[in-house]
Amino acid sequence: MADRTSPPTERVVAILDFLARHPHDRFGLSELARRLALSKPTCLGILTTLTDSGYLVCDGVDKRYRLGPQLISLGHTAQESMRVDPSAREELRRLSAAFDTTAALSAVIDDRITLLELVGPSDVGVRVGQSYPFAPPVGLMFVLWDDHALRDWLAKEPTIPLRTDSHRLDHVITECRRSGYLVERLTPGGRRLYALMAGMSDTLPQELQALLGEMVSDIGERVYLPGAGGARQRTDISVVSAPVFDHHHRQAMVVSLRIGRAVTDVEIGRLARGVVDTAEVLTRRLSGAR
Repeated sequence: MADRTSPPTERVVAILDFLARHPHDRFGLSELARRLALSKPTCLGILTTLTDSGYLVCDGVDKRYRLGPQLISLGHTAQESMRVDPSAREELRRLSAAFDTTAALSAVIDDRITLLELVGPSDVGVRVGQSYPFAPPVGLMFVLWDDHALRDWLAKEPTIPLRTDSHRLDHVITECRRSGYLVERLTPGGRRLYALMAGMSDTLPQELQALLGEMVSDIGERVYLPGAGGARQRTDISVVSAPVFDHHHRQAMVVSLRIGRAVTDVEIGRLARGVVDTAEVLTRRLSGAR
């Protein structure tokens, strides 16, 4: 039987999602109704209820709406339910400031990759709460340090047709577990991939599958293993990531640092130490262990 949906609830979600995509702007009733294809009476009723509940704020002079303070409490509660320590943001802020780039914390929630926290000096086109399909080849960093999770992930139906070079994948797993971190290459398509995948269902549109297929044809193909080139050789790197473990010794989350430029192996080592140190702090906060 098909899942039942609630059109009235969908309209509420549409308003909140729209305002979340424009956190620094305010919108009047007419503009919101027009941009969301809602009737003015319906839109006004939703706005009034959300404002009375504290989920929106309405400026008294020009009657323009923006997100309200009650969402802060709701967001903190949601993070706590996902085991995100309140101090995690401060740890990410330290990591971000040390390297002047964006730091993130993410996990697999309900079989989707979900961005739990994000700190950075600039807008990177994604926001906290966004989620992505979790199936090969997307998501290796979330299972790389966990044999059970890795087997389950590899057994999933891939998002695109893949070949699997078992020798290469085994080498990637061994080296990343030895070093404690993963380095992902930067490709032109990779700059746009996750922004396009945000909110997508597990069945990707054909054009997105084509983009993913251009980037990856083998699991682990985008992983860069330091030492592959000369000491002075520069490689375009997308992110450096390290695992956070829970008290069951299972991989629970991933700390990532966005690089987005060409760096040497020496620089990668310095970046990786910062990421690993942050992941270890968060592991201790979960009373976890490798």
